[in-house]
Amino acid sequence: MAASELYTKFARVWIPDPEEVWKSAELVKDYKPGDKVLLLHLEEGKDLEYRLDPKTKELPHLRNPDILVGENDLTALSYLHEPAVLHNLRVRFIDSKLIYTYCGIVLVAINPYEQLPIYGEDIINAYSGQNMGDMDPHIFAVAEEAYKQMARDERNQSIIVSGESGAGKTVSAKYAMRYFATVSGSASEANVEEKVLASNPIMESIGNAKTTRNDNSSRFGKYIEIGFDKRYRIIGANMRTYLLEKSRVVFQAEEERNYHIFYQLCASAKLPEFKMLRLGDANYFHYTKQGGSPVIEGVDDAKEMAHTRQACTLLGISESYQMGIFRILAGILHLGNVGFTSRDSDSCTIPPKHEPLSIFCDLMGVDSEEMCHWLCHRKLATATETYIKPISKLQATNARDALAKHIYAKLFNWIVDHVNQALHSAVKQHSFIGVLDIYGFETFEINSFEQFCINYANEKLQQQFNMHVFKLEQEEYMKEQIPWTLIDFYDNQPCINLIESKLGILDLLDEECKMPKGTDDTWAQKLYNTHLNKCALFEKPRLSNKAFIIQHFADKVEYQCEGFLEKNKDTVFEEQIRVLKSSKFKMLPELFQDEEKTISPTSASSSGRTPLMRTPAKPTKGRPGQAAKEHKKTVGHQFRNSLHLLMETLNATTPHYVRCIKPNDFKLPFTFDEKRAVQQLRACGVLETIRISAAGFPSRWTYQEFFSRYRVLMKQKDVLSDRKQTCKNVLEKLIVDKDKYQFGKTKIFFRAGQVAYLEKLRADKLRAACIRIQKTIRGWLLRKKYLRMRKAAITVQRYVRGYQARCYAKFLRRTKAATIIQKYWRMYMVRRRYKIRRAATVVLQSYLRGYMARNRYRKILREHKAVIIQRWVRGWLARTHYRRSMRAIIYLQCCFRRMMAKRELKKLKIEARSVERYKKLHIGMENKIMQLQRKVDEQNKDYKCLMEKLTNLEGIYNSETEKLRSDVERLQLSEEEAKIATGRVLSLQEEIAKLRKDLEQTQSEKKFIEERADKYKQETEQLVSNLKEENTLLKQEKETLNHLIVEQAKEMTETMEKKLIEETKQLELDLNDERLRYQNLLNEFSRLEERYDDLKEEMTLMVNVPKPGHKRTDSTHSSNESEYTFSSEIAETEDIPSRTEEPSEKKIPLDMSLFLKLQKRVTELEQEKQVMQDELDRKEEQVLRSKAKEEERPQIRGAELEYESLKRQELESENKKLKNELNELRKALSEKSAPEVTAPGAPAYRVLMEQLTSVSEELDVRKEEVLILRSQLVSQKEAIQPKNTMTDSTILLEDVQKMKDKGEIAQAYIGLKETNRLLESQLQSQKRSHENEAEALRGEIQSLKEENNRQQQLLAQNLQLPPEARIEASLQHEITRLTNENLDLMEQLEKQDKTVRKLKKQLKVFAKKIGELEVGQMDNISPGQIIDEPIRPVNIPRKEKDFQGMLEYKKEDEQKLVKNLILELKPRGVAVNLIPGLPAYILFMCVRHADYLNDDQKVRSLLTSTINSIKKVLKKRGDDFETVSFWLSNTCRFLHCLKQYSGEEGFMKHNTSRQNEHCLTNFDLAEYRQVLSDLAIQIYQQLVRVLENILQPMIVSGMLEHETIQGVSGVKPTGLRKRTSSIADEGTYTLDSILRQLNSFHSVMCQHGMDPELIKQVVKQMFYIVGAVTLNNLLLRKDMCSWSKGMQIRYNVSQLEEWLRDKNLMNSGAKETLEPLIQAAQLLQVKKKTDEDAEAICSMCNALTTAQIVKVLNLYTPVNEFEERVSVSFIRTIQMRLRDRKDSPQLLMDAKHIFPVTFPFNPSSLALETIQIPASLGLGFISRV
Repeated sequence: MAASELYTKFARVWIPDPEEVWKSAELVKDYKPGDKVLLLHLEEGKDLEYRLDPKTKELPHLRNPDILVGENDLTALSYLHEPAVLHNLRVRFIDSKLIYTYCGIVLVAINPYEQLPIYGEDIINAYSGQNMGDMDPHIFAVAEEAYKQMARDERNQSIIVSGESGAGKTVSAKYAMRYFATVSGSASEANVEEKVLASNPIMESIGNAKTTRNDNSSRFGKYIEIGFDKRYRIIGANMRTYLLEKSRVVFQAEEERNYHIFYQLCASAKLPEFKMLRLGDANYFHYTKQGGSPVIEGVDDAKEMAHTRQACTLLGISESYQMGIFRILAGILHLGNVGFTSRDSDSCTIPPKHEPLSIFCDLMGVDSEEMCHWLCHRKLATATETYIKPISKLQATNARDALAKHIYAKLFNWIVDHVNQALHSAVKQHSFIGVLDIYGFETFEINSFEQFCINYANEKLQQQFNMHVFKLEQEEYMKEQIPWTLIDFYDNQPCINLIESKLGILDLLDEECKMPKGTDDTWAQKLYNTHLNKCALFEKPRLSNKAFIIQHFADKVEYQCEGFLEKNKDTVFEEQIRVLKSSKFKMLPELFQDEEKTISPTSASSSGRTPLMRTPAKPTKGRPGQAAKEHKKTVGHQFRNSLHLLMETLNATTPHYVRCIKPNDFKLPFTFDEKRAVQQLRACGVLETIRISAAGFPSRWTYQEFFSRYRVLMKQKDVLSDRKQTCKNVLEKLIVDKDKYQFGKTKIFFRAGQVAYLEKLRADKLRAACIRIQKTIRGWLLRKKYLRMRKAAITVQRYVRGYQARCYAKFLRRTKAATIIQKYWRMYMVRRRYKIRRAATVVLQSYLRGYMARNRYRKILREHKAVIIQRWVRGWLARTHYRRSMRAIIYLQCCFRRMMAKRELKKLKIEARSVERYKKLHIGMENKIMQLQRKVDEQNKDYKCLMEKLTNLEGIYNSETEKLRSDVERLQLSEEEAKIATGRVLSLQEEIAKLRKDLEQTQSEKKFIEERADKYKQETEQLVSNLKEENTLLKQEKETLNHLIVEQAKEMTETMEKKLIEETKQLELDLNDERLRYQNLLNEFSRLEERYDDLKEEMTLMVNVPKPGHKRTDSTHSSNESEYTFSSEIAETEDIPSRTEEPSEKKIPLDMSLFLKLQKRVTELEQEKQVMQDELDRKEEQVLRSKAKEEERPQIRGAELEYESLKRQELESENKKLKNELNELRKALSEKSAPEVTAPGAPAYRVLMEQLTSVSEELDVRKEEVLILRSQLVSQKEAIQPKNTMTDSTILLEDVQKMKDKGEIAQAYIGLKETNRLLESQLQSQKRSHENEAEALRGEIQSLKEENNRQQQLLAQNLQLPPEARIEASLQHEITRLTNENLDLMEQLEKQDKTVRKLKKQLKVFAKKIGELEVGQMDNISPGQIIDEPIRPVNIPRKEKDFQGMLEYKKEDEQKLVKNLILELKPRGVAVNLIPGLPAYILFMCVRHADYLNDDQKVRSLLTSTINSIKKVLKKRGDDFETVSFWLSNTCRFLHCLKQYSGEEGFMKHNTSRQNEHCLTNFDLAEYRQVLSDLAIQIYQQLVRVLENILQPMIVSGMLEHETIQGVSGVKPTGLRKRTSSIADEGTYTLDSILRQLNSFHSVMCQHGMDPELIKQVVKQMFYIVGAVTLNNLLLRKDMCSWSKGMQIRYNVSQLEEWLRDKNLMNSGAKETLEPLIQAAQLLQVKKKTDEDAEAICSMCNALTTAQIVKVLNLYTPVNEFEERVSVSFIRTIQMRLRDRKDSPQLLMDAKHIFPVTFPFNPSSLALETIQIPASLGLGFISRV
């Protein structure tokens, strides 16, 4: 493929950069062959001219498409080169917070320097059993792959963890071992996995130290072999160590520390047990203060010391050995403080009484003077003599340090040996997994012997790694039948030869060490002479003659020769070692006892598998100096041997590689330094893996995946039915160079860059299609816009033209109107002027004419007025004369009239005064006034008449004075009468005046009163109006208050309801938690019980010759049986026939409570028997005394007495006969050979019982007659005189003698005694009842009195209350009274119910006692007598059998019943052909019959056998869903039957009357109901485990991987770790598979008749498992977090919801369990850009935790280039918004969680008497009753 096709405009490339290592840029224009400069545009916005190398003309590396960025596997990248790898790691580490990435077979782990929640047990469970490529990269995935390959291939495995200090090697190895310990478990009770993990704290304390790069750096290499047995469970472990950095014991660089154990000792120096060590602060000791950093931030050395000691104890290192270790370590610290004083240049001394030396010698138990001597001297041995030579101060200091290093190394090896011994197992090891935690490639400014050995080991490991990668590539090509071409890869064998071959660096070093005067300079010269200019990998620095350079696989390293010889020799003076060996401290010589035997402190066997326990090799016979010679082997030689052994071990195993990367040198969390990362990637071989992959065919696609991905590049005619041929045809067209790809059997292999080219073609095709779609859509949109604009323009034109036309028409109308207005206006103006002129003329004329008329009028008027004046003057003169005359006349008349009026007035006044007085005297007497008024009127009339008469008389008198003189007397009389009448009139007038005054006063008062009434009325009206207003206001306030009260009540009600709901929810949660805890305990108990059974079986197998007849009973048998006082041993004893020889009392389970009750009852019966015996003796004595008295008294004989005596004899003989018959009946019933005849309910039994009842009744009648006769006899005896004859007494004595002869006296006495006792008891009972009644009546009278008093008090109180309150109080009292009466009645009812139940129980007990007494008296009767004697004479007709819903079986048939009904029952046939729950009904009917017989032993035995048999069935066939479902359904039905027929009212509500008759009558089985409930819980949990095991393989494939909606999910390129294809192949599971399985589960449960509520709970649990497993896999798989996968998940969830709707299970709560998965799918599909999107996500994802939301956003990966990634800022926004949310930090859901199950009571409507037992069950030995 030409470069011009790839380096086109907008193509992105990588260019070198000194700061960022590689920088991204974009081509501005296309590249053409021959161009020397590329025009680039950098991401920061700058333009750059990139000049190509004129020699190589190598173009810059192309950048991968964005769709491939962030891939889990680096080999999935199309362009495999260094910048692509670096960028992919950086994106995953910084943006997605992912620290693990695959690179082919290598797991790259970047240290985050932060605790991440990805190592919990839930993550371990998620990775367990998964394929390595199916999940996101993780150390657990590598561990699972190793564990799986060990089990599958039967081959040992190795996990090689490498990296430089601080990269996280130790932590990775620790997590790998934790995974093995968690997944496999241990095969014994020794908890080996805990011991393996406990070895880490010990090894870290003695082998780890703080460096400048790492606070917990491992300063040694270790290879831990974890051993497994045949069942792949951990049985032990073994550890090998390599190249401990001993120099750190005596020297530490700046900011570094010695080994942790020294600082832990110093921090714990104040402990009492450490007082003898005489330790102090770490800054006091020379060996711990050199680094100047004795404390690590965040680490408590005292606590770490406690952890170390705890780990030592767990590994079996005793306290004495621990103190010995600490004693030696303290001695090393004190040895470092030993100082030397120079005497001269060649000798030195130690000051006398030097405290550090004395402490060291005391701790080590050696002689102080001897140690002081050999610290300052050394022994030199020649061939003939031995010299003791003093040494200089520098040599003495070096010798001291060498001794300290040697002691520490020996102690280190001793601890490793003891750890191996603790991890050793006696069980044979079947296979192992080795974890190699070894130092990575190191290069510092000054590199010495340690770096040389480390890099040498890495060269060997890199060679092994390269060969393994090469081998895997070759196997892949051969498997796919692709022609194998040699791949050129870096072979570091020349470098290894340079180091370890003959005359190599190590060989020359050992040779120089043997030279007497060998130095580092001479060794360097030999290196130069041997290898310089002869080996291309060896160089000499220009400016140094004491260094050399080696070209390693990772980089060039310059080593300083100074110190090589000394470190290689590791010289220790033998005299000092000999002093230590002579120590009194026993542990110290142990460190050096194998010094002569062991070649290396880290040696191992030469075989590929390392023994779990290292044992000293047998000493070989040879020269005496051979051991010394072996001891003097150099460190380099030892290291080379141990490294060869390690490589042999690794080559014999399947390796797995983990490369740890240190992202920065400052331990900053999630900070990526590109330079440091590139250095480590080059050093650890990751880039070499990339290079090897890129050299061949790194990209590999299956044909189906290729077809699905690149279907867009094919035409319809190219698509054939054969996918392989289709892919071949398309590739031949797309890629011309056939060397760029190869066709394998199942895959297509592409060279590097070809997938990117295909992606470019695909993207171009999609882009072209998008452009065409955009072009078409944009054309359509523009045309639509044009048509819309044209239509709008036409519309606008139409409206404008219309407007213009209307404006023109308006103009014309206005013009015409103006003309008309002008016409009329002009006319108006002319007419107006005319009218004005005319009016003015008329006015002038009128004024003129008026003036003339007025003048003429005035002239006429003057003439007329003069005439009038004349007339009036003349008239006035005449009138004046007339008036004067008239005035005089009138004056005269007035005077006369005045005189007359005065007279009349005087009369009137007199009358008025009399009337007013009368009116005053008679105020208020209106009627009288009216009467008086009438009288006055009459008098007035009379007065008028009189006045008229008087006037007439006066006239007559005046005219006829003379005529009247003769009548003077008569007139005088008349005058007197007139005077009297006048007086009366005056008095009346006065009275009228008074009355008028009174009337006026009354009227004024009335008026005042009316005014006051009006005023009061107004005030009242005003007050009423004010009151109305106030009332209105009060009503408003009342309404407002009522409204507020209602609202407050509503709010309070809502608050209380909410609070109640919350409390209810909390209580439900607490109840569920408690229920879950209880059910977990049951589950744990069941697990322990199964484990106990397994252990018992194993012990049985281990015992070769078991003791005959002996049965071992588990002492820990604490199951539900022991808790509820029943045992499961019955079934076990009956299952084994050989155990019948045991004593019978051992076979029958003993119920201690029943035994104690019976024992107590027997004691009571014995006491009662003794009391009755004493009473009988006393009565007999009384009888004897009375007999003696009777004999002494004179006997009387008479005819009546004789008759009574004969009658009594006859009755007593009849009584004896009846007793004999009764005894015979009892004997007949005592026979046991025919239990079916004598059983209760049998016909013979009923006949005999009826006969016995009739006989007893007759016996009672006879006893009464006897009693009456004897009373008469006594009375007659008292009446007979003492003068009776001797013959009478003789006869009486004869009768008595006859009675004695017949033995009737005792019986008569007994009858009399019983009668007396009966009468006495009746009398006492009547007396007690009368007393009780009287007491009750007194109490009732007292209560009535109290009630009466209370009523009176209440009445008195009510009378004082207003009427409304009185009514309310009376109602309240009535309610209270009725409530109290109701409560009293309820109490009485409860008492009566209790009494009835108590009497029923007593009746049952008495019936049971009677039956026991009857059975106890029956023995020695043959079966024939039972049939012949009692039944033959009785002929009672039998009724038709009415079944009672019970099943009868014999005791010996119990095991047959259990075997046929439980152990050997096939659920499939029962579920299909018979009624659901039939075994449960049969068992309950058997229990009913045992209850009917009142046989508690039978009930207990049957229930125990049933429970144990169900457990056996579930243990045997516990993996079969149908079996577990069948017995869960039957156990629940059995439990419901026990509740339904228990007789408790709460369970009898839905029963029919017939069902209530079938209730249990004798036993309360509540305890067994609890046991059955626990058993049902265990079965339910087992059912959940079974369906989980069935669903588990289907869920991920069906819910996530399978492409339900075809064509939505795009297939991305994958790397070496191939994931499961989303294309449904044969054998893969789909969503339909899950739905079919769910249908199967549901149909099976329905067929078995499982309760609907229980089915809902099972479905809810199933859906929870589906949702949890799917979500957990989604959170651990980056390839599944895409928009299209979210659509697939939502579609799959909708299908599950549709299934729920079809099965009518939407209210089961199953849908809610899928809510986290639904929200995760929605999260994948929603927009993720703005703050509004973040707010919507936070509100939407309330079922997801913050960790899950952030994880999904980090994992979100676009499948197509058109999708956008989630920005880091958006994720941080989400985190900020969710920081206040309080949820679990756990990432994964607990897929093993089981919801607490409940068993709601579900009564059955099936009548027990209608159940038929099918013959197929083989239960013919039981019969219906």
